[in-house]
Amino acid sequence: MTLLHVDTVSRFFGGLKAVDQVSFEMESGTIMGLLGPNGSGKTTLLNLISGFLAPSSGKIIFNGRNLAGARVDKIARAGIARTFQLVRILPSLTLLENVMLPAVFGHRAHWGKEAERVAHAALQKTGLGDRANASAGDLNYIDQKRLELARALAAEPELLLLDEWLAGLNPTELQEGIRLIESLSGSGITIIMVEHIMEAVRALCPRCAVMNAGSAYRRWGDFDSPVRQGRDRCLPGRCRICLKSATSVLPTENTWQSTGFRSRSARARWWQFSAQTGLASPRCSAPLAAAQGLPAAA
Repeated sequence: MTLLHVDTVSRFFGGLKAVDQVSFEMESGTIMGLLGPNGSGKTTLLNLISGFLAPSSGKIIFNGRNLAGARVDKIARAGIARTFQLVRILPSLTLLENVMLPAVFGHRAHWGKEAERVAHAALQKTGLGDRANASAGDLNYIDQKRLELARALAAEPELLLLDEWLAGLNPTELQEGIRLIESLSGSGITIIMVEHIMEAVRALCPRCAVMNAGSAYRRWGDFDSPVRQGRDRCLPGRCRICLKSATSVLPTENTWQSTGFRSRSARARWWQFSAQTGLASPRCSAPLAAAQGLPAAA
């Protein structure tokens, strides 16, 4: 069953196309990664879906209803919750009080003891169950991120938007976070996750979309059609995105020059990205766009 249908959604800021006619669908209980360099429009797209921004054009169909331009509270009631890159908690309240608020104003609107029960369950899932009465202002950064996720879970969403929630975690915490997100997806929650940590993307996301300059190119894991019709920008070559055959998957000097990877450090970024994702060739502009956002390889 299709839960979310984003239909040619765009958002302009003056002459800047932050999101440019992006389209995709998601089935209930699935998880999709949203990849791309900084400034490619990933967070803006989440803002459009969650109601923090209204689209300039296009439709966002959720459970059969067009929520494009709806108020944030209406979208939360409909069953969409999110986390933020910059943590937004209420430091003067306890952890339990922080998490009870979305339980009251979220998808199912619990009150009193029932809201407290939902909040305790969300804190327990994120490993904060034994600190329910502690002050949120006393938490370190990692635990603030856990609290942020608990708040989103307490809203009991059907669609959860994670904006780089795994960023900043140490290796042990990262594995715990991956297991937690995996369990959420297994419980039937549909998840879109913006992430730069490829270890997490490989472990969690059977399907990804690559964004660059506001456009979504192809769904990695869904090879039959581009995310945006008419925007198939794959060059001849063979990779896990375009699956086009070629006599050689190794780049030639002409390929490097034509795709903009002219310097040695830029080419090193490509090979790093290729090794992380399993892509075989730098001839597809979709993974090239994502590779542009990688730090220089040592």
